[in-house]
Amino acid sequence: MGSKSVVDMIQASSGVHFSGFHVNGHMNGLEPRSAKETTSPASEEIQRQPFVIGVAGGAASGKTTVCDMIIQQLHDQRVVLVNQDSFYHSLTEEELARVHEYNFDHPDAFDTDNLLSCMEKLRQGQAVDIPKYDFKTYKTSVFRRVNPADVIILEGILLFHDPRVRRLMNMKIFVCTDADVRLARRIRRDTVENGRDIGTVLDQYSKFVKPAFDDFILPTKKYADIIIPRGGDNHVAIDLIVQHICTKLGQHDLCKIYPNLYVIQSTFQIRGMHTLIRDSQTTKHDFVFYSDRLIRLVVEHGLGHLPFTEKQVITPTGCVYSGVDFCKRLCGVSVIRSGESMENALRACCKGIKIGKILIHREGDNGQQLIYEKLPNDISERHVLLLDPILGTGNSAVQAINLLISKGVPEGNIVFLNLISAPQGVHVVCKKFPRIKIVTSEIENGLNEEFRVIPGMGEFGDRYFGTDDD
Repeated sequence: MGSKSVVDMIQASSGVHFSGFHVNGHMNGLEPRSAKETTSPASEEIQRQPFVIGVAGGAASGKTTVCDMIIQQLHDQRVVLVNQDSFYHSLTEEELARVHEYNFDHPDAFDTDNLLSCMEKLRQGQAVDIPKYDFKTYKTSVFRRVNPADVIILEGILLFHDPRVRRLMNMKIFVCTDADVRLARRIRRDTVENGRDIGTVLDQYSKFVKPAFDDFILPTKKYADIIIPRGGDNHVAIDLIVQHICTKLGQHDLCKIYPNLYVIQSTFQIRGMHTLIRDSQTTKHDFVFYSDRLIRLVVEHGLGHLPFTEKQVITPTGCVYSGVDFCKRLCGVSVIRSGESMENALRACCKGIKIGKILIHREGDNGQQLIYEKLPNDISERHVLLLDPILGTGNSAVQAINLLISKGVPEGNIVFLNLISAPQGVHVVCKKFPRIKIVTSEIENGLNEEFRVIPGMGEFGDRYFGTDDD
């Protein structure tokens, strides 16, 4: 594939078949928020929206298989599956008496309002009780608890019929399978799993299923962003879809506004370490241990943004290996005192690196005062890794960066490394210094009335160095 991203390839393939699936030109993805929306007050907590995928297609087309394969490959993300089948209306006694004349493939058979209500709660980060429809009694008997997640997959035959449901989706997939294959699968499923006789299945197919597919399901194919022929057998298409989803999930909304902001890709390991260091009950030993692990990841990621030169070496087998040589002119600068917690990770990655110090006195949001600085004499000739674990208001960071620039360091030679960043601080730094690079492990919700990062992790320096009163 070369260096071309999956998103670029998907967009370039608009209107034609590519790798076994068809892409329309209106794939949504996560829409960027405006700067005004992102900088909302701390009281209006910034809610990260889940990535919603809609999977539609005819009955027995392979939708469930496609969903299962996507879930399996998204192993480092929290994924929930919501079936449209769960939202069938319970049949009345009169309808039960004539159940063979009831059209389950008609849009009116679904309780779409309930589906929309449940989806809205999930999108707002609330757990919901999803009904479980019993296809033998034709009633909703029990409910299952579904927790909020990074990815929500909606699956059903008529998902694209209602525009209100379509508007919920970041990606719409239509699974296209030959009619004879779908019929064979339906016969096997309804006779084996649902206990129906083959005559009833065929009668229902000719009377309801096929007409409904032609009248309601097939016309919604035009709303799909991606059309997958052969369903779950199309591994190439599913692999590319998963890569696109991972790209979107790894891209914070602020990264779409500021290309110089880099958030390391989250995994369960990274989220688990964040959970531990944010827990107020975590011991100092564990706080230091897991903070060091996270800091090492941030430092390694930051080093990847430094310039490299090509280099060839001879391996012990006598072969030539074409690689790269590290940036030689490099130094670190820690903002005392929290920034000093990041020095060991930097020294572990860069043997013998010079590290300077900057002390800035902080008083709330304003009153930043430079107290002390000790920097390498030749810092203007070096790339600088600026170390401070928390980016809050951004005012201290601005003062530190201004000092480096006044010492002759080009703005583009500065990489600012931190563990967590508040959106307000990101805006301040990125707007004032568009050529500086910021590398962080997580973007926070914002700042509270006392200008503290929330949810945050408390006073980092006190917890790391053991000077917390608690």
